[in-house]
Amino acid sequence: MNAQWLQRWFGRGWLSMGYLFLYLPIMVLIVFSFNSSRQDMIWSGFSTRWYVELLSDTEIIGGFWLSIRIALMTAFASVILGTFAAFVLNRYQRFYGRTLFSGMVSAPLVMPEVIIGLSLLLMLVSVQKLFGFPERGLTTIWLGHTLLGMAYAAVVVQSRLQEMSKSLEEAAMDLGCKPHQVFFLVTLPNITQALGSAWLLTFTLSLDDVVLSAFLSGPGSSTMPIVIFSRARLGLDPRVNAVAALTILVVSIGVVASSLYMARAERLRQKQISAAFKADTE
Repeated sequence: MNAQWLQRWFGRGWLSMGYLFLYLPIMVLIVFSFNSSRQDMIWSGFSTRWYVELLSDTEIIGGFWLSIRIALMTAFASVILGTFAAFVLNRYQRFYGRTLFSGMVSAPLVMPEVIIGLSLLLMLVSVQKLFGFPERGLTTIWLGHTLLGMAYAAVVVQSRLQEMSKSLEEAAMDLGCKPHQVFFLVTLPNITQALGSAWLLTFTLSLDDVVLSAFLSGPGSSTMPIVIFSRARLGLDPRVNAVAALTILVVSIGVVASSLYMARAERLRQKQISAAFKADTE
């Protein structure tokens, strides 16, 4: 009994310490975003002055909206390309160049971002000299983030496809569905949660990326992480704490809302499956 009690509380203690290590700095950052003093870690009173000053900080606001636009574009593009790549790798086991294709899809996961950013920069500069497009800025950052996000999306979607029973697709084809109808009417609805998870993951990766953005950004196209990083080298600005707190709030609301939506969709899908199974047995 004592051993079980010790094991239970020892595990809870380690878990609590892990959560404390991860989330305590975030909570401290949020608390000190309301500090009236400009000096860090010296509490001198509650104030919202940094949030008010943030409204007039055009550099941070511009970087924030640029980051949001790039993150949204990256999330949608990564999910679409990653889903197609995952579907090909999971459903077509043998085709010419499969090993090379699989390696190229997963390469950004293990390759340092510095190497990816440098190689993309050299390629895009060469393309720009030949064709005059694209200019370094939103488009080039989006291309770099999509390259990285597609690899993560492919892993998430592929794991869901491996768990999904192929009998549903085979039954749909036996009933006369064409391959594209099977994908959109059977496969896609069954991997909705994986698509949502991949979207959130790639959106977050794009929103806080610094390395690729630093290589691929141009004049007047600094994303929010680049602005924050450049200011942090000169000393932390309290307005950075404010924008970080607002970002945490927005991301938390988005994660909770998407989790509730996916849970509701999964319950509805399970009810439909149970109703269909019950109708068949009767």
